[in-house]
Amino acid sequence: MNPFHGLREPLPHSLAGFRQEFAELGGVLINYVRGPESGIPLVLVPGQMSLWSSYRGVLPELARRFTVYALDVRGHGASSWTPGDYSWDSAGADLAGFLREVVGRPAIVSGNSSGGILALWCAAHVPDLVAATVLEDPPIFSVEMPRFRDRDRWVHAGLAHAVRVAESGRAADIFRQEIPVAENRTIRMPDRFVDLLDRLVARHARRHPGRPASLGVRWLPRSLDETIRAASMFDPDFARAFVDGRFYGDFSHEAALRETRGPLLLLHANWNRFEKHGLVGAMDDDDARRVRELAPQTVYRRIDARHVIHDHKPRAFVTAVTDFASLVRA
Repeated sequence: MNPFHGLREPLPHSLAGFRQEFAELGGVLINYVRGPESGIPLVLVPGQMSLWSSYRGVLPELARRFTVYALDVRGHGASSWTPGDYSWDSAGADLAGFLREVVGRPAIVSGNSSGGILALWCAAHVPDLVAATVLEDPPIFSVEMPRFRDRDRWVHAGLAHAVRVAESGRAADIFRQEIPVAENRTIRMPDRFVDLLDRLVARHARRHPGRPASLGVRWLPRSLDETIRAASMFDPDFARAFVDGRFYGDFSHEAALRETRGPLLLLHANWNRFEKHGLVGAMDDDDARRVRELAPQTVYRRIDARHVIHDHKPRAFVTAVTDFASLVRA
C-alpha cells in the first residue's frame, strides 16, 4: 500500500499557474500536475524511480508554448502502487487512459527512460491519441530480455540495488551504487557523505512524520533531494518486476517502432560500454541507428548530457522539444 497515495502538497512559487490533480483510471489513481491552456498538449512521463517533479525546471518555459501535463507513473509518488501488476501493458494502459480521459485530444507524449518506452507503447497502441512522440534517452532494446540480464548487466544490477533501497526505507542509500567510468574503475559517493545524507533524512522524518523523505536543507543540490524523495515514494515491486522479468510481457520494441507512423524525436544522451559491465547508459549508437531504420520518420538529436536530459540540460531539452513541435505543426 502506498503511504503517500493521493498526497496533496503545495506547488512551488515557480509553478504559478499549475495545479495538482488526480485521475482515477480503471481503479488506478494517477497523480499529475497541469499547466494553463497554452497550445497543443504536452504530456511528460518520467522514468523509473522519478517523479513528475523532476520536470520542475522545464515546466514554466514549456508552459509558454504547450498545455503541459506531468504525471507520476503507477508505483511512483502519489499515484497508486499495484504490487504484482507492473508491466508495459498495465502502465501503458494507464497512460492511454490518461490521454483519452484527461487530455481529451491528440498530444505530444514525451517520456524519459522507461517513460520513453511507455510513450512508444502509446504511439503503437493508441496512435489516434498521440500527435507525436519524444523519446528522451529511452532504453529501447537494452531492457529487452535476455540482453538486459546477460549483456547489459550494470543497469540490471542497478535496479536490483533500487529494490533493496526501497525495501530498506533508507532512501539515501540509493547513492551507494558503484558507477563504472572505465573498464576496471568505478566511482561512487563517499560513505561518509551518504551517512550524512542518511542522518539528514532521519532528522527530517522525525520532524515531519508521514511525509516523503527529504534532506530538509537548502545548502545541498536540489537534485540530491529530488532523488531521495523519489526513492522514498517508489514501490520496490516496480523495479523487481524488471529484475525478475515480469514487466516485459510480449511487448516488442522492434514491432512497436515498425507500427508507429507519427513523428518521433529521439534524444540520445551520453553512454559508455565496458566488457566487464555492459552498457552504462540507456542506449548505444547501434540502438539509436536501429530506431531510425525501423522508424524512418525519426528526428535524431545527440545531446551531451546525463540520462535525465531535462534535468541536466534543461535548456537543450526545451529547445529540442519546441523545435520538434514546430516541425510537427508544419
